[in-house]
Amino acid sequence: METSRRARGQEGRFISGVVEGFYGRPWTMEQRTELFKREQRWGLNTYLYAPKDDYKHRMYWRDMYSAAEAEQLVALISAAKQHDVDFIYAISPGLDITFSSPKEVAFLKRKLDQVKGFGCRSFSLLFDDIEAEMCPADKEAFSSFAHAQVAVTNEVYQHLGEPDTFLFCPTDYCARFCKPNVSQSSYLHTVGEKLLPGVDILWTGPKVVSHKISVESIEEVSSVLKRAPVIWDNIHANDYDPQRLFLGPFKDRPTELIPKLRGVLTNPNCEFYPNFVAIHTLATWCKATADEGPRDVEMDDEEQDPCYSPHKALTLALTDWLQEFLSTDQPGAHLKKDSTDEEPMQTDKGDSSYVPGPGENPLYTAEPLTLDDLKLLSDLFYLPYEHGSTARAMLQQLDWLTNNSRAATAETDQTAEWCSRAQQFDDMCEAVVQMFNRLSNAPNRRILYDLYNYICDIKSGVGLARAYVKTLGGRGRPSVQLLNEEPEPWDFRGGLSGEFQRMLPGHGNRDLFRHPPMTAVYCIRPYCPEDKVAVQMIFREMQKAGEGKVPLMTQPPLICDSLSTGDISPSPQCALVLEDEIGMCGYALALTDAKSAAAKIQRATSDSVFEEFPSLITVQMLPRVTDPSPAKRMIGQLLSSIRSTGSRGAFCESRHSDQRKLDFYTELGSFKPIKVAGLPQDILAMATSL
Repeated sequence: METSRRARGQEGRFISGVVEGFYGRPWTMEQRTELFKREQRWGLNTYLYAPKDDYKHRMYWRDMYSAAEAEQLVALISAAKQHDVDFIYAISPGLDITFSSPKEVAFLKRKLDQVKGFGCRSFSLLFDDIEAEMCPADKEAFSSFAHAQVAVTNEVYQHLGEPDTFLFCPTDYCARFCKPNVSQSSYLHTVGEKLLPGVDILWTGPKVVSHKISVESIEEVSSVLKRAPVIWDNIHANDYDPQRLFLGPFKDRPTELIPKLRGVLTNPNCEFYPNFVAIHTLATWCKATADEGPRDVEMDDEEQDPCYSPHKALTLALTDWLQEFLSTDQPGAHLKKDSTDEEPMQTDKGDSSYVPGPGENPLYTAEPLTLDDLKLLSDLFYLPYEHGSTARAMLQQLDWLTNNSRAATAETDQTAEWCSRAQQFDDMCEAVVQMFNRLSNAPNRRILYDLYNYICDIKSGVGLARAYVKTLGGRGRPSVQLLNEEPEPWDFRGGLSGEFQRMLPGHGNRDLFRHPPMTAVYCIRPYCPEDKVAVQMIFREMQKAGEGKVPLMTQPPLICDSLSTGDISPSPQCALVLEDEIGMCGYALALTDAKSAAAKIQRATSDSVFEEFPSLITVQMLPRVTDPSPAKRMIGQLLSSIRSTGSRGAFCESRHSDQRKLDFYTELGSFKPIKVAGLPQDILAMATSL
């Protein structure tokens, strides 16, 4: 029986639609009904009801629905049917269910029977985001967590009469959670082998929020699960970060996946109205089958799918969305008066339109929102793993302007380029402001209210960057928004969360913009003899900070110490210093031939080390330099200079107690620990080949 039912399920329609499965305020009944209309219009067929913050879906799953709640669900299920949308009711008992308790399983059956009585015919059991540790009673009854889940799921599935659509969400619902991997996961193998064939399995891909989902990855998990999965796609989910919204297209899922999947459901932004793009582009993707043949689409390097263009799908979605923005949602607004209506009692001239007199201000007329505005909006709030093209251009321009700020006022050959780029950046910032203004005046206020916090935040951030660039170019008040002793609240961003991030040294190392603008303006310049005293001061300060319980004078010397103290001069073109607005804050020095320096401090070092790594490098930064970018750039420049002399490699030395320096060289990635005969126990050598 299961086999034939499974065969019918596989031959049935491809599951496509929306999961309401995020953490946060659930959508309203009105919004869900509007969603059903959109799904029907766009060719989607499924809605999975799974809002994490519906108490009776998750936390209080045992509780039955009240009469009022039942009435709402009946109406909702009925509305879905009217629009040919399969309403799947999901329940999440995993927080506290005892799998081996017949009473608990009876509670679960009773709850689902109640929903079945509302007219629902499709169901889902979710065991995501729960602890995998079983209680003592379950450990006695089941050999593993997977066996416990499968036993209850199969029993409930059969109790409900083996419905045509029954979804199961495993606890290990993405490849990242599988130990040691997908193909060797005992949990997934148990689910695949023991779960009845008529039950479909939800899967998010390689990660919880998957950047890309490949055909190979789906084939691998399908083999383990013994069925094609239904993708629960979190690419547009934003419940993990209250400052992010995703208005980019459904992408990085090749249409070759469609015949290898049971279906795809998007779990989008918490805010209902901004999900227009996510759902619209998913619908376009679902219809882009290989049977239709190649499309007449110009593809760039990122768009290699002949059946689906994310760029084209986005344009189609934004074009349709624009019409919604321009339609009023205010009750009673712009209604034409019926000829049969009675005349209002008040008919004085106050009802006529106001006309300004001579010399008075003209009436304010809001500029209409444009498709270009929505394209810019999408670029600014694109996808979790990438910014839109305009956003990337703004970040790259700001990065260049910041790093070349001296050219702004130095009257060099680069000054004209700096000014030109600054104007381009200012123009892009102005476009954001104008987009904000037109969006704020759009007739459809419901969409605006869902977007307002986000567009207000990006407008403010762009404004700060714009003012800063003007300050660098000498066209603004001196850092008025950045260094004011009594700033307005909008001048310091992010509240307590922002304070924590700014205090952490590596807070920018995971930014999507791979070389983010530094948190301060630094100057890297060549070392000169006058810098010797300042370098010595930095060296002594950092050595004192790292002394700990063992005085430096009793510790074995480092070869690089003689460079920092000035006893040995760095090689030509192999010395750099770092300055910020306070003064010198770091240095990087090198010797192309370190063997003589080792002899000078009477350090016995194997000749083989100098043959493979003849050069020596050292770097030091004061603690106030929390951005690692300047040090990395100085090391890069020094290694380039050393390589130009014909050196085969460079090494550095650090004391085990200097954890900050060890972490820095380790994070560079190119320096690896090496064994050096006779090296004092407290010293670690690291080297890189050139």
